[in-house]
Amino acid sequence: MKRRELEKKLKKLNWRLARHGGKHDIWTDGEREVAVPRHNEINEYTAKAIINEARGENV
Repeated sequence: MKRRELEKKLKKLNWRLARHGGKHDIWTDGEREVAVPRHNEINEYTAKAIINEARGENV
């Protein structure tokens, strides 16, 4: 999955970019944070795990 696609999905879930890390961008919903790799192409399993975590399914 393209990183831009993943970022759009996070924005639809009301997440926003909190800060840039070394190799990851840190996204937050105000209470929780998730790290998104700063690669052009993100592995499908990683992208799905990030989306599930953002939805609260991995808590």
